[in-house]
Amino acid sequence: MIEIDFENKSYICPYCRHAQAYYSSCDIKNNGDYANRLPVPAEYQESSFAIYTLHCRNASCKKICVTAINRFSQKQIDILPQVVVKHYPDCIPQQIKSDYEEASRIINSSPKASATLLRRCLQGMIHDFWNIYEKNLNAEITALKDKVTPNQWAALDGLRKLGNIGAHMEHDVNLMIDIEPYEAKKLLQLIELLFDKWYIAQHEEEMLLADITSISEEKENQRKA
Repeated sequence: MIEIDFENKSYICPYCRHAQAYYSSCDIKNNGDYANRLPVPAEYQESSFAIYTLHCRNASCKKICVTAINRFSQKQIDILPQVVVKHYPDCIPQQIKSDYEEASRIINSSPKASATLLRRCLQGMIHDFWNIYEKNLNAEITALKDKVTPNQWAALDGLRKLGNIGAHMEHDVNLMIDIEPYEAKKLLQLIELLFDKWYIAQHEEEMLLADITSISEEKENQRKA
């Protein structure tokens, strides 16, 4: 969901993550037969929306977002983009990021397929970050058991099992098990957590240690000079 602060008239662009002000006098339009009539009959309130068009003022982005806010319930429905996809740095392999982004885009329309892609993300991270390769994901997660916390391991195994629902047919072909969008979103949050804890934390640590070493060497050279 596009992050909009209506009280302070600001928002965070979902494309570039640039926080900025928006101008309601230019960006808001009311729609519907009762847009300018008050009071709006109760049976029409559900379809009475204010449409916000937000133009990013970041020179390197300048993309447009469109969202609709119900004037009575304040429910927000994003029109463009319909799904906000987080963008991660290059320390995460591109193929893993591509699977994550695709899973994000289809999470509402096809949560089962999204869960399958997130399962693939997890396996890619186990291969790349931990250098663990086994006959299948179940064996790879078992090999990871003594390298992560018990709670984290249980969640990883849970993601594998939920991803299996879309990846493998049940023995009973008439048995249908669905994954709800809110369940797939939990799996997405787990992948994002692993991005932060595994890749980004390691990358930031390496950068910090390198900076300190560089500063130390520079000061040592100054002493010698």
